[in-house]
Amino acid sequence: MGLSVWALVAYIAAIIVWNSVLKRNIGEAMVAGWIVVLLFGGGRFFELMGKSIVFAATQETVFAALAFVFMAFVMTKTGLVNRMVDILNSTLGRVAGGAGYISTLASALMGLISGSGSGNAASVGSVTIPWMMKSNWSAQLSATMVAGNAGLGIALPPCSSMFLILGLGVVAEKVTTGALYVALLTAGLWTLLYRLILVRWFVHKYNIQPLPAEMIKPFGKTMREGWTSLLIFAGILIPVGLTIGPVADYLTAVKSFGPKGLKSISMIVWIPVLISWIALLEGWRYLPKTASGFYDLIQSSARRYVVVGATLFFAFAAGDVMTKLGLAKDMMAILQTFSLSPLMTIILVGILVTVVGGPLTSTATVVAIGSVSFSALLYAGVDPAIAAAVILIFSSTEGASPPGAAPIFIACGIANVDPVKTFVPLIVYYVVPILVIGVLISLGWLPVMTV
Repeated sequence: MGLSVWALVAYIAAIIVWNSVLKRNIGEAMVAGWIVVLLFGGGRFFELMGKSIVFAATQETVFAALAFVFMAFVMTKTGLVNRMVDILNSTLGRVAGGAGYISTLASALMGLISGSGSGNAASVGSVTIPWMMKSNWSAQLSATMVAGNAGLGIALPPCSSMFLILGLGVVAEKVTTGALYVALLTAGLWTLLYRLILVRWFVHKYNIQPLPAEMIKPFGKTMREGWTSLLIFAGILIPVGLTIGPVADYLTAVKSFGPKGLKSISMIVWIPVLISWIALLEGWRYLPKTASGFYDLIQSSARRYVVVGATLFFAFAAGDVMTKLGLAKDMMAILQTFSLSPLMTIILVGILVTVVGGPLTSTATVVAIGSVSFSALLYAGVDPAIAAAVILIFSSTEGASPPGAAPIFIACGIANVDPVKTFVPLIVYYVVPILVIGVLISLGWLPVMTV
């Protein structure tokens, strides 16, 4: 194996030891992994250090990720997610097992907005797990479903992992933001459809009954009280509408605007910014009205910014070092040595991403093996945009991959159940099926839109 492959192995090992064995946060683990990778540069240690820092510091994804953290924080503090779920409850609560459908759809909505598996489990689970447990869903099954659905934060755009994979050189050369957005949205909807079918099967197997009448608010009331919560989708539709489709074509043709002007509109910056403003305006009455109150509110979320910022920054930095050490070339040489068929190559990539994604976050997984996985899928004949989307689908099993996935412990903490009891159900009902869905998408058996 080439030097870069050993660097990758050491990188993953360092992160696992620091995060899982030493029980330190993932931000610190990414710093440790970056330093370990730099050691493989030998005499180029300081040169690679400087270049990787510059590379990471110039990535807009780092800012965007922090903006998404702030956005999810505001949505939670203003109760906006609760109001959206109330609307869903008023429409589906009378359906047998309706709370399960609500939980799944709410996770999809949160996935479209926040792109965070842990945030998804925490915000949606805190509302839907108590409801599910009061409507004949067992505590263990409720926690399993919320943790399994947390992956929708990665399987649906926009998410930080999507922008991270676009930052990889080998991907950026072949895939545009718009193309990946559309491909990932379609691919993610296949995983959502599977989850809804799974809920139906749970309802039949465990004889789940409708929600109690006293828990269901009239649709008109929930719309009157919470219709403004739906305005956050304007924060997605406006940037997407400006950069994809007929409006984008028109702006490109305008002489005073043109392709350069269109390129300057960054979805990953404007989506969280617009949604944050909408959430602040929509939920203003629920926020502190004094400067000290706002200070305490922001300070309570400070740790999130440090961890997320460090994770992405040093993930980019380590990825840049491994790229310069020739990781893509060395990994491709290994894959070609095996002379695998396209099907086996796709399955191998899926297993590799899923296994690596277990102890790591989806962002760390994308940085560590995103480039080589993308190259391998292209080698197997997969369309570039679909290849990038499939890698994210594979990595979306992060939330359901025991033993280290944070959403598992968040959901089990809310439901007050032993996390170990959810491990096997999560693998059987979520990890393996989503891996299969990714393979079927790669083969073209499940169609995905491309632009």
